[in-house]
Amino acid sequence: MLADIQQDAPLAQGRRISTVFFGGGTPSLLSDRAVGDIIEALNKYIGFEDNAEITLEANPGTAEANKFKGFARVGVNRLSIGVQSFDDTLLKVLGRIHNRDEAKRAAQYAHDAGLSNFNIDLMHGLPNQSQAQALNDIDQALALSPQHLSWYQLTIEANTEFYRAPPVLPEDDVLWAIQKAGQEHLAAQGFNQYEVSAYCQQGKESQHNLNYWRYGDYLGVGPGAHGKYTQMTPEFSITRTRKTRLPKDYLRTDRLLIRHEESVEVEDRPFDYFINTLRLRQSTSLSHFENSTGLSRDVIAPQLKALKEKGWLTESNGSVKTTDQGYLYLNDVLSHWLD
Repeated sequence: MLADIQQDAPLAQGRRISTVFFGGGTPSLLSDRAVGDIIEALNKYIGFEDNAEITLEANPGTAEANKFKGFARVGVNRLSIGVQSFDDTLLKVLGRIHNRDEAKRAAQYAHDAGLSNFNIDLMHGLPNQSQAQALNDIDQALALSPQHLSWYQLTIEANTEFYRAPPVLPEDDVLWAIQKAGQEHLAAQGFNQYEVSAYCQQGKESQHNLNYWRYGDYLGVGPGAHGKYTQMTPEFSITRTRKTRLPKDYLRTDRLLIRHEESVEVEDRPFDYFINTLRLRQSTSLSHFENSTGLSRDVIAPQLKALKEKGWLTESNGSVKTTDQGYLYLNDVLSHWLD
């Protein structure tokens, strides 16, 4: 991974790092020394902005108080704890290795380590879950004093156990009732929705995820990691990268670690841009679209016109954002750039 960082460093093009996210799998299994070595390499080969956000994902089943203190000591200043639910029965259904008490203990470890800026991951729409159960999960999460909550509906992904043997999920009207009640409950507790599945206290947005949703650049380090970088010269280009996925290939030292590079073609850039930026509740400026894609706003004028006529998008002072109705039908909004 240190060689991977060194190889990717030129892609930063002199820019410094504003956020780091240790995610994918269970990075909290790493030792604090290993995490510290990675942070040192990032600083050596690229460098950090002041007050950079450095987040590490942690599984409650692997949480240890001393490890959290060690992570904080080497530079981690934010955690993301994958709780999913505080219902032990549902956790077993999901195949999670932790229980409710371990989840609560992990949050206490975070506070004890001085990492009070942490996120809790929660799912809703779980097998046979009621609205009362979903709201109870939210209440138990908020009782642990996180500053950020990721609250999203369970989706059945291909090549998973649930895909092969689908569980009984709540009916659509129950899912909608859970979504609506949960959003209202979170807002009443001072957690405002700023993205499709992200809620936080004032000023505690995930800076790392905001970079994705604002169509920023990022380096992907590690097996199977994805990245994106923009070049302004000699001509404007956007490139997406994907690293070698299998460890046996990634660990070879006689080859470059980037397995694949692909340019985002001109005709694909509007969709590539809006699939990220329209996830945010805040507006996005058309000048930002132009600077980020190298395109004129004129190329998206027909789609903007159609979406405004449907009442799914508004435009004001050179910025666009989805209406409340458009936000509910975001996939349909985005489909306008796929025609």
